[in-house]
Formats: sequence, C-alpha cells, structure tokens
Amino acid sequence: MKILVTGGAGYIGSHTVLELLSHGHDVEVLDNFDNSSAESIRRVEKLAGRTVRVHELDLRDEPAVTALFAAGGYDSVIHFAGLKAVGESVAKPLAYYGNNLESTLVLLRAMAASDTRQLVFSSSATVYGDHAPVPYQEDHEPLGANNPYGWTKVMIEQVLRDVAASDSSWRIGILRYFNPVGAHESGEIGEDPSGIPNNLTPYIAQVAVGRRESLTVFGDDYDTPDGTPLRDYIHVLDLASGHVAALEHLAAMEGGARAWNLGTGHGSSVLEVIAAFEKATGVKVPYTVGPRRSGDLTESFGDPTRAEAELGWKATRSIDDMLTDLWRWQSQNAEGFGG
Repeated sequence: MKILVTGGAGYIGSHTVLELLSHGHDVEVLDNFDNSSAESIRRVEKLAGRTVRVHELDLRDEPAVTALFAAGGYDSVIHFAGLKAVGESVAKPLAYYGNNLESTLVLLRAMAASDTRQLVFSSSATVYGDHAPVPYQEDHEPLGANNPYGWTKVMIEQVLRDVAASDSSWRIGILRYFNPVGAHESGEIGEDPSGIPNNLTPYIAQVAVGRRESLTVFGDDYDTPDGTPLRDYIHVLDLASGHVAALEHLAAMEGGARAWNLGTGHGSSVLEVIAAFEKATGVKVPYTVGPRRSGDLTESFGDPTRAEAELGWKATRSIDDMLTDLWRWQSQNAEGFGG
C-alpha cells in the first residue's frame, strides 16, 4: 500500500512511519517541520534500511497539496499534522482553529480530487470532554472538550463523519488515543517537544537528564488513591501498531467512518508514574506539589475492547516498558534531535 503520512516527522508520526515500513508499505511524509525535526526521518530510514520521500509542505497550501495528490498515486493517508499543545490553544484559539481545521479541509479536498478515499485520523481522548463516564466508550454522545485543541478534534471528527455519510466510497478510521509514552527500543527516535514540555513524562525525563531543575505536580487533593490525577498511558509503539491495524481493517471495510479507542484501559497516577520512572531508571526525580491546573480531570482512561474485537489490536507494553524506553531515548539524546 502507498501511504502518505501528514506530520510524519513528529513523535507519533515517526514511530508510525517506521512501523509501516516494517510491514512493507511504501511510505511518504508530508511535514512543514514547524514542531518536528527532519533528523527523525533520517533516523527512521537508518532503522528501517529504507528511504522515505519527504514533502516539506504546509498542509494549508492547497495548490501544492492538490498537485502532490494528483501525482502521488496514494492508496491511503494517515493524518497527524496539526497544532497540539492544550495550553497554547487556550492562549491562541484562532491559530488552532485556523490551522487544524483548514489543513484537514484542504487534505480532504485534495484526496477527493485524486480519488484517494481511505484515511486514518489522529484524534484524541480529549473529545470525551469532562462529563463522559469513565472508562470512555466510543459511542458516548455528545462529544465535547474543555479547550480549543480538543474542540478542533471534535469538529474534525464531525467533518469526517459527514464526508463518509455523503459518499460510501470513503473509508475513515478515527483513532482516539490517550497519553503516548516511551520511544523506540533503539533509543534512536523519541519525543522531542519544543520548549517546555506540556506532558508529564517528557518533563520527568528532562528533569532526570538535567535539562530542568524539578517537576511540578499540579495538585495532590484529587479523589484518587494518592491524590494525583489518573491517566491512561500507552506505549508509542503500541500506538503505532494500532495505526497499521486500522489501515488493514479499513482496506476490507465497506465504507463509512468508525472510531476506536487506543489505550490500555486503566489509569496510572502522577505519583505512580514518577515512582515507576525512578524504579526503572534508578534516577531520582525531584518534584514539588503545586495548585491544581485548570482543566485537569480527576481521571481519564478508555475502554479499548472495540479495538481488540474489530482491529485485533491490544496494547501489550507495561508502564515500566514505557519509562525504560523513554529514559534510553532521553539519556542518549539529552538535547533531543538537536543534541
């Protein structure tokens, strides 16, 4: 299968590109490198022993994207590209709505014009908002969010369902995943966030490697066993394999749009993750407890049984595996891809 991966140089994208290559697919990447590094693709090529054609484009450049699809002959698309920092989306909502929605609309128009109608979309558990019962199930309605980033995912999901309903030749998979953690076991590729990390585990790793002085735990008075929020953490390699499973399922699907949760089905607390990291690595992580952060939920994890039943996919790696692989990446690449 010939597959275009938008945002393929990013954290989840690069691991998925490597997984696709390992399954024998012909993969090309579209990325504007706004929040990623070309070095990640060079390392993917090294690991795979294969070259990857990269198109350095902004997905909002409709003439260029349309021309790319007209000549590309793609069988399928995996769509990761987009802005993704929750806090930044609150400060810059117009940038998030403009970028994430416009780029997806351009992509869909270019796909339709070239008769490429199979798509896997990178969605998020944020679409369940703060009122859905835990564990989250895919049929929950109405979807919602508590920040602009999350709302862009909700809106794009609706666009995709409407497109699929309008034309039965579209086959669209919507993957709602939780908290990606870890790195490739080689330590060659991993998460390299720009600036201060927005997520817990890369921040822990940067403190452990000496790039940050200490970690702040935002609140220890939640209604959980240790007072800190519970999240569903999933190894990025399990996540990557979920995209391959979704592609294979779509190829045999009659048409329409279908959503699947990709997670482990249970939550780990902030303090449990810190303790597990210290145990897995032998490195102490200094932290202080601060006030709750606006918008943080007490617990967030999903029911992954639909993905197991329909895609034959299940997360297999433990939190210890995630943190061991994370530390291998960070300790070998103290400054990320730029180090």
